[in-house]
Amino acid sequence: MDKLYIVIPAYNEEENIQDIINDWYNIVDKIGNDSKLVIIDDGSRDSTYSIMKKEAETRPSFEPLTKQNGGHGATVLYGYKYGIKQGADYIFQTDSDGQTLPEEFWKFWELRKQYAMIIGFRNNRQDGLSRLFVTKVLKLVLQLCFRISLKDANTPFRLMQAETLKENIRFIPKDYNLSNVLVSVIYGKKKLPVKYLPITFRPRQGGVNSINMKKIFRIGRQAVKDFMAINKYIS
Repeated sequence: MDKLYIVIPAYNEEENIQDIINDWYNIVDKIGNDSKLVIIDDGSRDSTYSIMKKEAETRPSFEPLTKQNGGHGATVLYGYKYGIKQGADYIFQTDSDGQTLPEEFWKFWELRKQYAMIIGFRNNRQDGLSRLFVTKVLKLVLQLCFRISLKDANTPFRLMQAETLKENIRFIPKDYNLSNVLVSVIYGKKKLPVKYLPITFRPRQGGVNSINMKKIFRIGRQAVKDFMAINKYIS
């Protein structure tokens, strides 16, 4: 039977974390087979981790983790490595801001054996024009740096076969800020079987986004340099 690990990074999400646990726990509980919901607190300054620990007392398939703050990409990578180490067969990643819908997970799960990775395609985004602009720029940068076209490289709604992820995660630098982008790039460069499915992408359901445009552009400038260097050893 297949064991699923749902990996969710969280930073200062005290307004959302209760709903996130309620929504996504139901999935691992239904799948069973020692499946786990793993939420990684990325050094939050609020009560996010305290809420997580309290909820874990009555939810045996929920594992709250905490670590020093390292950013979204580093936390996602931490979660992937944890799931692999714990023997997951499949790893699913989403975010803790409530923008994605748990009920849309099941169409991904039905196709899990056919693809190395299934990624949500944010066809009708509701999180602002600035975020849509960043996604389009990222797509262009990836075409220039890696000579591949990816529909939606950074979507926080993806189901991956753990064995394939284990083989390819070694290409991603430690604590890298755009881990999901690189996962998408590596799979694309290697022509691994990847499927894109449309998903709903709502506005943030509470709290404040820790990423602003200034930070995005700073990350973007560094990303171009990193992409050019990384392309040399994944080609």
